[in-house]
Amino acid sequence: MKIAYFDCFSGISGDMVLGALIDLGVPVDVIQAGIDSMGLSHVKITGEVVKKSGFRAVKVHIEHPPEHAHRHLHHIEAMIDQGEALTPAARALARKIFLLIGQAEAKMHNTTIQKVHFHEVGAIDSIADIVGAAIGFDYLGIERFEASPVPTGCGSVKIAHGLVSIPAPATAELLCGVPIAACNIEKELTTPTGAAILKATVSRFGALPSMQLDAVGYGAGTIDLPGQANVLRIAVGQIDDDASGHAADFPSEFDRVVVIETNIDDSPAEDIAACVAKLYANGALDVYQTPCVMKKGRSGVQLTVIASPSSSSMLQQIVLTDTSTIGVRRYGADRRKLIRHAISLQTPYGELRAKAVDIGGGKQRMMVEYDDAQDAASKWNISMTEVRQAAAVAWAARTMQVE
Repeated sequence: MKIAYFDCFSGISGDMVLGALIDLGVPVDVIQAGIDSMGLSHVKITGEVVKKSGFRAVKVHIEHPPEHAHRHLHHIEAMIDQGEALTPAARALARKIFLLIGQAEAKMHNTTIQKVHFHEVGAIDSIADIVGAAIGFDYLGIERFEASPVPTGCGSVKIAHGLVSIPAPATAELLCGVPIAACNIEKELTTPTGAAILKATVSRFGALPSMQLDAVGYGAGTIDLPGQANVLRIAVGQIDDDASGHAADFPSEFDRVVVIETNIDDSPAEDIAACVAKLYANGALDVYQTPCVMKKGRSGVQLTVIASPSSSSMLQQIVLTDTSTIGVRRYGADRRKLIRHAISLQTPYGELRAKAVDIGGGKQRMMVEYDDAQDAASKWNISMTEVRQAAAVAWAARTMQVE
């Protein structure tokens, strides 16, 4: 499987992505043809090799006549759709990126996505960056994307709506769920365009994965930074499908979690149970206890908490204050999740909520929500096994109808 890894040590922007792709071998002529086919033949794209803090990188220049258009999403989508030189994959990715930006802007301005004006991101150079990136990824045949945690910079930046804190509101919204790297550089390192490209493509954030490295491209940003090169590095290589569990055959989502562990042999069972309930109430993804034998042959439990990076510090504090432990272990872990869908099933015992997951080959697996199964069993004075059997019959009928 061909993978691209965004090394965002100096942030990410649309022109940095496009420059890195050109450095990786995507012909400028291919990008130019795609932009021309959208009715933007007056736009000229060039790539120049420059140095940033002594390191070479490709700086993209986009030349076009002055314009004052404020485009809506449907205007941009129409331009993308008319691009005859765009492949279906490139067109779909470009539309996805702009949709994410539109959703973020609509939320920030408390309006509908149809009414959102694309200001900076709707300008010709940003359109060229986004569509050019989609063309480049498709040209290289990238099948999977991963990225490092993202520094945003700090301070303030002036946008169409005035002075705002960094990250700008739309950028911050797009980066929800994305690991942020601490950074005290008072510059805007990550732009809405860069954040949207990450949001639309990346399935896992973390360290460079195990891969056979094929090529590395460097895209230059506009500003110069003190003490570091303002470049985006994109590493392209191959990962073994077998080593990744045949990821291509199983639709999956990838993310990063924090695992918090501690061993306890001197807390009452009631206290640990109360702590577990409190951890769940404060956002723990999962909590479990594993029996273990500790010092001097004492029986104990290993308490393990699975947390999102954003809630890990708070959950760690709960473990330290609500149990007798005097220390915890914590480490990051990559998580792969099957794609799940919330469904409802009509059964003789009423409507039951359930989850269906894709397991590859066009097949799905279903599990009834525990609370619904328990409530139905209690209401009808039957076993939960009978409830699940009724759900299985309804699920089979539903599957046959779909087929």
